[in-house]
Amino acid sequence: MLSVVLSYGLIGIEGFPVRVEVNLSRGITQFELVGLPDAAVKESRERVRTAIKNSGFPFPDGRLTVNLAPADQKKEGPAFDLPIAVGILASSGGVMPEALEGTALLGELSLDGSVRPVRGVLPMTISAREQGVKRILVPASNAGEVRCIGGIEIYPVESLRAAFAHLRGEAPIEPLETVEYGRLLGERAPSVDFSHVKGQKSAKRALEIAAAGGHNVIMIGPPGSGKTLMARCMPTILPDMTFEEALETTRIHSAAGLMDGGTLLVERPFRTPHHTASSVSLIGGGVHATPGEISKAHNGVLFLDELPEYKRDVLEALRQPMEDGFVTITRVNAQSTYPSQFMLVCSMNPCPCGNYGSRTQACRCSQMEIRRYLNRISGPLLDRIDLHIEIESIPPERIADDTLEESSAAVRARVEAARAVQRRRYAGRNIQCNARLDARSITEFCRMKPDAQKMLMKACDAMKLSNRAFTRILKVSRTIADMAGSDMIALDHVAEAVQYRTLDRKYWG
Repeated sequence: MLSVVLSYGLIGIEGFPVRVEVNLSRGITQFELVGLPDAAVKESRERVRTAIKNSGFPFPDGRLTVNLAPADQKKEGPAFDLPIAVGILASSGGVMPEALEGTALLGELSLDGSVRPVRGVLPMTISAREQGVKRILVPASNAGEVRCIGGIEIYPVESLRAAFAHLRGEAPIEPLETVEYGRLLGERAPSVDFSHVKGQKSAKRALEIAAAGGHNVIMIGPPGSGKTLMARCMPTILPDMTFEEALETTRIHSAAGLMDGGTLLVERPFRTPHHTASSVSLIGGGVHATPGEISKAHNGVLFLDELPEYKRDVLEALRQPMEDGFVTITRVNAQSTYPSQFMLVCSMNPCPCGNYGSRTQACRCSQMEIRRYLNRISGPLLDRIDLHIEIESIPPERIADDTLEESSAAVRARVEAARAVQRRRYAGRNIQCNARLDARSITEFCRMKPDAQKMLMKACDAMKLSNRAFTRILKVSRTIADMAGSDMIALDHVAEAVQYRTLDRKYWG
């Protein structure tokens, strides 16, 4: 007897349908699995056989052939365990074919028959909904990440026995109740806040500008001056993600296996890879072309602490994704394109000992050591960072002061107002913020007053800035003007934007 069960596989962050065809015929007891399975799928034969027996069902005698169609698409991971087991039970008459119509199944089986979580449930569920599937059975541990998905009935299953009883109509499982995205936003509880940062008024202003326009930032200062704390506070002042942004971000994390039973991501991601990270872990790759840190930071912040300690080739690999907003990973067995629109926030010491230029500590480094240290960061990469901020140490008495600083909520309100201006301006265009303006849009939207344009020309000529630096200053000026509620870029907006590029000359000039 032939039975067909619908399941889904994963390519990048997109799901594709897989027909699990199970045929039971007379002959010597045998279990064949075909359809270009990987090692994890091949091993499902023993998991499924043992899970069926330990769930109290007889394993059918005869020749079992399981085909995963389409046969020319590689199948990866253990998510096909549950549909294979249900297909075997259906082939022996345990489940009627009508119960499987319009229903997809996902899940790994333990030997005791319980259903374990799998990666990629969210993108596979979204793909199933888009392709007209009416119902889907997913592991109960993955239910949190699909709570906000409407238009498809989602059933969380704990075990093979529960799935079997549900499909037979003996013990129906209640479908998940769709949760509004706004409710999840209200459940956030950030662990850091800008009110914890003492002093650093000018640095906070620069970070607020960066958040308002989505600009890249580098902070240079001595150890212990608060660079890392301020970087960790950045997601708390960024605008709330829209539902579409949250879905896209969660799809990446789900495909990478990072959900761990969590719900839809409502906080913007903050990724901080160690400085020993390879270019593959940062950009993405491996045998299966998996997403890297820049994609996991999509719609959020990628924080590179101690920037000169990263390998040169790793940093240079960032340049193209920073410009394009996506990265295409090509390997022999796989090719995937992942979005990577992130804010790059970097921090570094001015020299190996960290005290170069300090007003309180003496620097122990030679000029050669300082130059070698700073030259680990290339000019093209530095050119792509919009705001360069110098951080100074805070006196102990200021740190001990119990005066409350401005909270992240207050800063985020101003950032939201500036982003609202940008959303109205770029309505109908594929531009999310000022940092994503292209050459044509800069000409259209970054109009300057004559005195502002004259000053910018003089500054670029005096500082020997590149064309890319010119456009970056223009974008930052546009953001400052938005925060001031001005349609035109004025002289003071350009003056403030230019001062965030002066560290090029101080340290690298």
